[in-house]
Amino acid sequence: MQSLTLKRPDDWHLHLRDGDMLRAVLPESARDFARAIIMPNLVPPVVTGAQAMAYRDRIRAALPEGADFTPLMTLYLTEETDPEDVARAHEQGIIHAVKLYPAGATTNSASGVRDFDKVRGVLDRMAEIGLNLCVHGEVTAGDVDIFDREAVFLEKVLDPIRKRTPGLKVTLEHVTTQDGVDYVRDGGAGIAASITTHHLIINRNDLLAGGLRPHYYCLPVAKRERHRVALVEAAVSGDARFFLGTDSAPHLDEAKQSACGCAGVFSATNTMACLAQVFEAAGRLDRLEDFTSLNGPHHYGLKPNEATLTLERQDEPVVFPAGIDTAQGRVTLFDPGFPLHWRVRAD
Repeated sequence: MQSLTLKRPDDWHLHLRDGDMLRAVLPESARDFARAIIMPNLVPPVVTGAQAMAYRDRIRAALPEGADFTPLMTLYLTEETDPEDVARAHEQGIIHAVKLYPAGATTNSASGVRDFDKVRGVLDRMAEIGLNLCVHGEVTAGDVDIFDREAVFLEKVLDPIRKRTPGLKVTLEHVTTQDGVDYVRDGGAGIAASITTHHLIINRNDLLAGGLRPHYYCLPVAKRERHRVALVEAAVSGDARFFLGTDSAPHLDEAKQSACGCAGVFSATNTMACLAQVFEAAGRLDRLEDFTSLNGPHHYGLKPNEATLTLERQDEPVVFPAGIDTAQGRVTLFDPGFPLHWRVRAD
């Protein structure tokens, strides 16, 4: 196969940051993706409907002229979140989800939840109105190994939440383990999972063996190879409960390459080429549209995009830039570690 036309894809987990960084990275997503669920972990976080609307306006203002891209906004769940503000923002079409960060789990998550009983009212209201809860699925207790945090979260946090709040729609974001894949498959109605580009490609050896590679450091951290294989099997299966959420998360190189480097992989620019290569290697290019363009809208109650995107295969490897430049410095692009032979056709 030398070309493949899909309904235009969406990104169901995206970090755009703000200010100069927003203006630098937004065109990279808007080029290929029609819509994206926008993460709210700014400083300060996006916690009210009014703040989400203001952030949406800043994103729209930063779009390149002629770009066709719709930001789907979220609220950052805190122990002080007002259930009625959430409901109003949803009714007015401002937000499409609420994001749960366990406090301290990842970048800018200090305002996240410590006592889950304090957010029960918000979760009950969300279940009533059909609003999706996006979950960063890791515990943060110091006595839990970082490679086990997802599995422990499923048992100790997510399962109790879902049992206490029947009908709550949940996205287990950036799932990284066989445990997470199995939980979604066995979890009944209302739960799905997003999978990142980089977790389909790297394992913890890529991060740690032979030297520390800071641009592969992300949270949740990459796991064993058997977990990566499980993610690929889920992504290429066509199962409607699994879809793309890149978790493309830009940081300046000076923040990544430091004594205490930031977690995040920036992959917006070459995600579609990487995914085509992964699906081709699995012999399942026929399932790429499900993963990138159909399953996500189904979970979020939206229609697939009418516009299309065409990928073309070429014999010589496609050359992508090593990174992008911002007003503050360089952001390195994800390197999959193998040649990419697919590119998005420029129409």
